[in-house]
Amino acid sequence: MAETPKYNVVVSERARQMLGMHIRFLAQVSPPAARKAKTAIIKAIRSLAVMPGRYPFFNEEYIPPNKYHRMFVEKWYLILYQVRDDTVFVEYIVDCRQDYGWLVR
Repeated sequence: MAETPKYNVVVSERARQMLGMHIRFLAQVSPPAARKAKTAIIKAIRSLAVMPGRYPFFNEEYIPPNKYHRMFVEKWYLILYQVRDDTVFVEYIVDCRQDYGWLVR
């Protein structure tokens, strides 16, 4: 039986900062919800080490086609990442309850 290919997952500094902002904001309202969201997001990001192409591309007018894949986590969080060779680059973690029009302009 063939072994499932493993990809290296690299989270950009920008994505780390975005995650921190989202979790700090949520913790002000509900610390248990913040812990749950953080755990779910980290688990989802780690899952990209296997079959990162399983999520569709994020195609918007101002973003080059087929550049970023999009993954939704916990209903509200959008994770945008690229796959290059054997590495997954997580670039953005966006809270979809906020205006993220800046991303697609």
